[in-house]
Amino acid sequence: MFEELFLMRRTADKHQSAPLAEERIRYLRHLKRTGASQGTLLVRVNDLLNVVRLLDLVPGDKVSIDRIEEAAAIWSLPGGRRCKRTASPEARQRFIHCATQWLAFLGWLHEPRQARHLYDNVVVDYRAWLRSIRGLAGSTIERHRRSADHFLSWLTKTGVPLVEASMTDIDGYFASEEVRATCSRMTIHSNAQSLRVFFRFGEDHDLCARGLAAGILPSRFTPDETVPKGLKRQDVIRLLATTEGNGRADKRDRAILMLLIAYGLRAGEVVRLQLDDFDWENELLRVHRPKTGRTQFYPLSRSVGQAVIRYIRDVRPSGFGRSVFFTMVAPIRPIHPGTLGSIIEHRLKRIGISSGHRGTHALRHAAAQHLLDQGIAMKGVGDFLGHRNATTTAIYAKVNLSALREVGDFNLGELA
Repeated sequence: MFEELFLMRRTADKHQSAPLAEERIRYLRHLKRTGASQGTLLVRVNDLLNVVRLLDLVPGDKVSIDRIEEAAAIWSLPGGRRCKRTASPEARQRFIHCATQWLAFLGWLHEPRQARHLYDNVVVDYRAWLRSIRGLAGSTIERHRRSADHFLSWLTKTGVPLVEASMTDIDGYFASEEVRATCSRMTIHSNAQSLRVFFRFGEDHDLCARGLAAGILPSRFTPDETVPKGLKRQDVIRLLATTEGNGRADKRDRAILMLLIAYGLRAGEVVRLQLDDFDWENELLRVHRPKTGRTQFYPLSRSVGQAVIRYIRDVRPSGFGRSVFFTMVAPIRPIHPGTLGSIIEHRLKRIGISSGHRGTHALRHAAAQHLLDQGIAMKGVGDFLGHRNATTTAIYAKVNLSALREVGDFNLGELA
């Protein structure tokens, strides 16, 4: 590996003869497999040599973060890295990051588990129960886990044991400033439903008093209380215009935005797309909907198809699986749903929009409003968006149609 990175044999031998050469080579090969460039590998190989020398490592050693930071402090001093200047804070942080990632890769990093509250182990068992017994989707499990974590953290502060918790304590939690100041009515309603699930688990495992789950009554809330916040026609056009460049990120983001705008897909549905989901011969797009467990087919718009092909041809890395969209920098991996929201937020900021709803659902709402304004019945809109029942789509009917005329005029070639 060192011979691949260094042209001079003497330099390669220096790295090969240093301690833990095999462990360093394994990590460098891992970085290369995950898409690290030659320049990144050259930086890492030198950092690893300094890490080995300054930490005085032995195989199987367990290294704490404090020990790494102490080594970084020595390394950043004049002379600590064969340089007369003090290392910059960025360079020092790079050293810490390199050491931490390498030791974690080897399993040599000592990371003491920080308990969030007294019932950390209960939450671990609760997640396993949600997955194995209830068979819930990963996103739903995470939502229930967050609600339980938040409540148990609050309960720990009050000093009341879970086994002695009463309805008065649960009411006190929802009435607390900690909840009221940070949660909307819809969030409180959702948390109450999640806590009811948690207390059912607690009752089944004798962790709390019986009857608490039945006593939790979520506040009255209907999904159509608020008007969905979509982007205006001109803002969608301006947003898409930010991807007209020839940069790698522009090509990838344009393909993503075209899919979101044209089909009103959810973020999770976009990131789960596989190469096989594009039937180029029959001009069809297959979308797997994890929220409903269904698969849906769309006619593949030529404009969308061209954007996707351009990304696949010019940007998409090969050799990392069948997913369509990947990260732009190493480690190369399928893109995360949250990244799509960050992409939209970043590009909206570039056109001066820094408030309001700026995630993928803003484009989903805009797609729904566009369809309604074209005179398509709510049943058709619901089918297009993958809704399971008409009540989910009915919230869009509350929007003033005269205001939707702006969206109705939106012309994006064959996307409409």
